[in-house]
Amino acid sequence: MIFLEIDPGFDLSFPSDLLERAAQATLAHQAAPPEADLTLVLTGDERIRALNRDFLGRDAPTDVLSFPADETDPQTGRRYLGDVVISLPRALEQSTARGHTVEAEIQLLVVHGILHLLGHDHAGAQEKARMWAAQAEVLERLGLDQIRILED
Repeated sequence: MIFLEIDPGFDLSFPSDLLERAAQATLAHQAAPPEADLTLVLTGDERIRALNRDFLGRDAPTDVLSFPADETDPQTGRRYLGDVVISLPRALEQSTARGHTVEAEIQLLVVHGILHLLGHDHAGAQEKARMWAAQAEVLERLGLDQIRILED
């Protein structure tokens, strides 16, 4: 199950099922267990900056953070993969800079964040190539292969 949390003061200008579709496409592409759960959090720069500072030691806002959990819910037996936190202001800014819709940018960030939950990284050249390839394949499945991939 995909849980969606939107901080007060932020509204989506598009259907939230686009986010679930992006999440499900990523999980299917990576052959994640179908009974896995995760949470998508849409927030502002203040909250994501605090998380980035407190957990990664970077005192600046960012576009997406992933917090892998890989735990099992004792009541349901379902695997909890973790949380993906997305900055809506960063998504809007990046979509404008990259020339695509904010809906496409947020879906890209969902895919990117979930790939991190599933163990992907882009610290080294080989890891980055593998992650970017997976990201591109999922985006193509979503009909978003025309958007530019993150360059961080």
